Amino acid sequence: MQEISAKEFDDVISSEKPVLVDFYSTECPPCDALAPKLESLEKLFSEDVTFVKIFRQGNRDLADKLGVKSSPTLLFYEDGREVCQRLSGGIKRSEIIREIRHVAGKEKTDKLLAGLKPVVTNTDVAVLGAGPGGLTAGLYLCQAKIDTTLIDIALPGGYVATTHMVSNYPGFIEPQPGYMLSHNMSEQTKRCGTIYKVAVDVTKVDLVRKEIVIDDYETIKAKKIVIATGTSPRKLNIPGEQEFMGKGISYCATCDAKYFEDKEVIVIGGGNSAVEESAFISKFASKITVVHQFDKLQANKEAQEKAFADKKMSFLFEHEPRSFMRKGDKMEVEVEELKTGKRKVLTADGVFVFVGLIPNLTIFTDKMETDQWGYIKVNEDMQTSIEGVYSVGDINSKKYRQITTAVADGTIAAISITKEMD
Repeated sequence: MQEISAKEFDDVISSEKPVLVDFYSTECPPCDALAPKLESLEKLFSEDVTFVKIFRQGNRDLADKLGVKSSPTLLFYEDGREVCQRLSGGIKRSEIIREIRHVAGKEKTDKLLAGLKPVVTNTDVAVLGAGPGGLTAGLYLCQAKIDTTLIDIALPGGYVATTHMVSNYPGFIEPQPGYMLSHNMSEQTKRCGTIYKVAVDVTKVDLVRKEIVIDDYETIKAKKIVIATGTSPRKLNIPGEQEFMGKGISYCATCDAKYFEDKEVIVIGGGNSAVEESAFISKFASKITVVHQFDKLQANKEAQEKAFADKKMSFLFEHEPRSFMRKGDKMEVEVEELKTGKRKVLTADGVFVFVGLIPNLTIFTDKMETDQWGYIKVNEDMQTSIEGVYSVGDINSKKYRQITTAVADGTIAAISITKEMD
């Protein structure tokens, strides 16, 4: 891709063809993940769209003028005027194509995509998921000189990247920001030589044939597969939840707590996640009401002590939410007292839900042996019921789910695979 500076910017975006501008930075994992996608799309759409990139830190005045606050950020122009939706962060190929379709035309775009030749990539091991378990497996396999490809629909880091602080990871005296711990793990695995294909759409997974299709056109064929797809926040599945998701209801304190400065929030849940995340929310919110179905918290004792000592936090035990509503700019939560069945409405500026996690298995059509909750059963070597397929991390059926247990799973799986492939 051609690189331009701020001096050339106005002339470039005023060209006859639509222009895609990539504001990038150095030492930027999302930028690294985006670069090969843009390069392949430039080859495909070069006659219809001009692709350029600009170094954000070296052209800060222009970036500030345009309101570009993060890297990477993609902007689209026609006749010198910005059009389409801006894209930033972990940008997927399908998202770029969606916006190109607007500027190049649906018919032309679809015709070019239809003529795209499928790509086949061979690898020894494909790791599906880039959380601590997947990253550790990738690191050990790479160090064993085994060709490894790591695939994730998001950026590396997994659920840990959204955790405010990690205080119990060995080797760190002071608590570590979750995103930083994830970043360091990812960089270590990448520098070893593991191939990354992240922020991609996983179109199809055939565990028996060991084939993974990403972005609708690339098939990755492996000899072994490691599943490390982790878990997602469990939903309450009550009226109003789907409607107000992201519009007053959040499942990530690290992502959204900053939007509730000096405001009141309601937290649903009473386990470790609910209590620890409430402590983080307390840095911003003026009042937190924790609604929990049991008569006492299920979090660890240290977390409970901190919560009870926090003057911003109050607790409503033996209550469950029954519906979410919105009144003006406020969220309303209808809760039921479990002992009496009586209901009342709580009002706040926002709601955070932390009621557990569910395994991410929807992309798999092959039947694996799972437990009654849908988690994958594995043997002592992390092998699943499908030959040549291993599973690590929170998606496994086990008693405890921690960063350290995921790392241990990844280590065991990688060593087991290495011995098999010797």
